[in-house]
Amino acid sequence: MKLGKDTDVNLTLESLGMVGFFIFSLVAMWFSLQADIAEAKELPKPSDPEITRIEFDMKDRLIRQTIMSTQEDVTEIKDDIKLIKQKLYE
Repeated sequence: MKLGKDTDVNLTLESLGMVGFFIFSLVAMWFSLQADIAEAKELPKPSDPEITRIEFDMKDRLIRQTIMSTQEDVTEIKDDIKLIKQKLYE
């Protein structure tokens, strides 16, 4: 297939309408995107909450306390399992 002077191009109103609608959709999307960008530029920047040293220490202490509590629970469960095994084998 070669394109040249003698090439026939058949365009219907339907195909022209679809191409026009596609171009219109792209232009509308571009303008909408530009409007959203302009609006985002005007919005205030989110503030970064700074974590104070006291807050960090409190969270750290809470996490460590939770780990120790969990460790104690695991130790108790292991002891209970040992007792259950002893009773099972008797």
